[in-house]
Amino acid sequence: MAMRLSTVILPVRRWSDGGRDEWQRAERLGFHTAYTYDHLSWRTFRDGPWFGAVPTLTAAAAATDRLRLGTLVTSPNFRHPVTLAKDLITLDDVSNGRITLGIGAGGNGFDATALGQEPWTPRERADHFAEFVPLLDRLLTEPSVTQRGALYSADEARNIPGCVQRPRIPFAVAATGPRGLKLAAEHGQAWVTTGDPKLFEAGTPEQSRDAVRGQIDRLAAACAQAGRDPEELDKVLLTGFTPDRARPMESLDAFVDFAGAHFALGITEIVIHAPIPDSDFAADEKVFEQIATEALAQLS
Repeated sequence: MAMRLSTVILPVRRWSDGGRDEWQRAERLGFHTAYTYDHLSWRTFRDGPWFGAVPTLTAAAAATDRLRLGTLVTSPNFRHPVTLAKDLITLDDVSNGRITLGIGAGGNGFDATALGQEPWTPRERADHFAEFVPLLDRLLTEPSVTQRGALYSADEARNIPGCVQRPRIPFAVAATGPRGLKLAAEHGQAWVTTGDPKLFEAGTPEQSRDAVRGQIDRLAAACAQAGRDPEELDKVLLTGFTPDRARPMESLDAFVDFAGAHFALGITEIVIHAPIPDSDFAADEKVFEQIATEALAQLS
């Protein structure tokens, strides 16, 4: 499988003040997919501009023609499968079948308490995720769904005419634990990792690659348990969260070395952040564009 190169565009700019241009540039540069974070706010950006993922992707769909679009990632922290399914079917229609749903269990950030609730424990997050994904799968593939769950329910929830993409939009499931990997194997068309968060501060690049290799092995085991060929799933690495997080964006050669090492492990899609000055994702715009236009040729 050939390596794919994608980008993340954080929703921090007004549409009329550079927002539209970012998505159109991503298409012009030839990225496979442009994703955005699906949060209510995020970390160091919490006190600045931050726009909603679904309206942003709808506008991006209208402003582009070929670029795939998606979330990286949506979580149950403030979403419900019934309302999310309606939004996703609409996005898929507006984009003429260019939407991918990146989905994960979520974390303990601002999203986890913004609706006034107590943050879930890791087990509670896994419980919600385990109910959320199968119900969303049904909602996106069946015209009417009734289901009573411990955490999520639907009562004759109708989603007609369904997705443009058949049988539904693809799921890219972010997971490293056994329950999440099981969901990826059973419902995913792709699997997403950011590496091992325990290595973020003090790990080495070699340790990080070993951790990713182990994750891919565990994904393969989950696929075997589910009766699926692991080669059916794309394997996506969202960069910026490994011990060598800054190095891939320092130069074209540095990125090619980083991407090649992960391609050898089995990663099939690398996602880089569009540069944001004075942030954790600050990077040279010229290097970013050079990576977008030249890196894949060197990796092929």
